[in-house]
Amino acid sequence: MNIFSKVALMTGVAAVAFAATAEARTLRLNHNNPPDHPLHISMEFMGDRLSELTDGDWDIQVFPNGQLGNQRESMELVQSCVLDMAKSNASELEAFEPTYSALNLPYLFLSEDHQFDILTGEIGQEILDASHDKGFQGVAFLIEGARSFYGNKPINTPADLQGMKIRVQPSPSAIRMVELLGGSPTPLAYGELYSALQQGVVDGAENNPTALTTVRHGEVADFFSLDEHTMIPSVVVISNCAWDSMSDDDKAAFRQAAQEAMQFHREQWDEIVSTTMGEIEEMGVTVNTVDKAPFIEAVQPMYDEVKGSSPAVADLVDRIQAEGANYSDN
Repeated sequence: MNIFSKVALMTGVAAVAFAATAEARTLRLNHNNPPDHPLHISMEFMGDRLSELTDGDWDIQVFPNGQLGNQRESMELVQSCVLDMAKSNASELEAFEPTYSALNLPYLFLSEDHQFDILTGEIGQEILDASHDKGFQGVAFLIEGARSFYGNKPINTPADLQGMKIRVQPSPSAIRMVELLGGSPTPLAYGELYSALQQGVVDGAENNPTALTTVRHGEVADFFSLDEHTMIPSVVVISNCAWDSMSDDDKAAFRQAAQEAMQFHREQWDEIVSTTMGEIEEMGVTVNTVDKAPFIEAVQPMYDEVKGSSPAVADLVDRIQAEGANYSDN
């Protein structure tokens, strides 16, 4: 189904939804992961809680596997109020709302606890609220752990990335990071990555460990190198049209459902990742640890560049780093 057919389908579904009684409104949420992925499960959890907290007045129907478009298409449809909700991530969202770039700096978070507390606290809410003038409201961060490089050879130092075509998300931060590390960044849709790795269109990619198992990238990648350069959260967003149509009580219920979903996701993510590394090795992928110091040094110019992009972003980065003093990196 092409994007025009998807838009026509969603427009028809939207008309039915708006014509429904005031007692029930179903929000359509699109994402690009399979239905057994922890992100999908967490978004369904959020929908169930929203329905419970609003006595069935609001519900969320979750569409996996990019049924209603890829991540960028979904965001554009949300902005135009054709689609109610979408799951994107901070990396891609910085093209829609620059505030998200604060979360995309390599080695910004000292631990997963540091990241989670930032995202569920005041700073996280500021970032979620920053995009209302862009046509959408952020409602939840869903953590995905640290991202590392994987591909056809081990990456032990930045020098190993020289000459390698590395798939990145269509994000200025992701592109700049790979450039500074010496690789050749190649923006590519996630759904195209398996075949691109298989056919040698790209030499490698970067993501969290579940990418090698849930979408089977471990079948077409020989090495997974634990440089853990970024912690990029997924972000669930809602269109202004849907958000602004809610009462204050419904918005409060939505925020509660989102907070509970963030905690639920954190707990199930920790359980899944604990078994994922073993599954990766069972697939025949060699896992190697690296000395992170050369990687950290190579990406330092990004801090000045991102901070220089706006005083608001600089303030967020400074506050996140200041909070890091309360956490260890182990």
